Amino acid sequence: MEEKAKIKNFYDLVAWQKAHQLTLLIYKITEHFPRAEQFSLVSQMRRAAISLGSNIAEGFGRGGMKDKAQFYLIAQGSLYELQSQMFVAHDLGYWSDLTVFHKLADETGRLLSGIIKSAVART
Repeated sequence: MEEKAKIKNFYDLVAWQKAHQLTLLIYKITEHFPRAEQFSLVSQMRRAAISLGSNIAEGFGRGGMKDKAQFYLIAQGSLYELQSQMFVAHDLGYWSDLTVFHKLADETGRLLSGIIKSAVART
């Protein structure tokens, strides 16, 4: 039977790994947005994506479960913000195929929900 790997760092969390992949995807996607969006939608989307992984990392580093849960909840809010912004980008015609984005965002969301529930249960 395979032994579950010990999580020693925030980057061992699968939720953070998926959030990181999502951030890289957003950076690649937004490279092709119109120049006029550079300081508005592009900036907003990149900040939300960065916030997602950063808050997972910060939550991991917190000592108390209540603090952990709070930062994981902020990360979840950033994910929802990013999803909303992606709909705007899609509806404006800046990005047509949302399949990969939705798949990765959904995976990240499920993993985040799991670590939030775990942290809340331990408070």
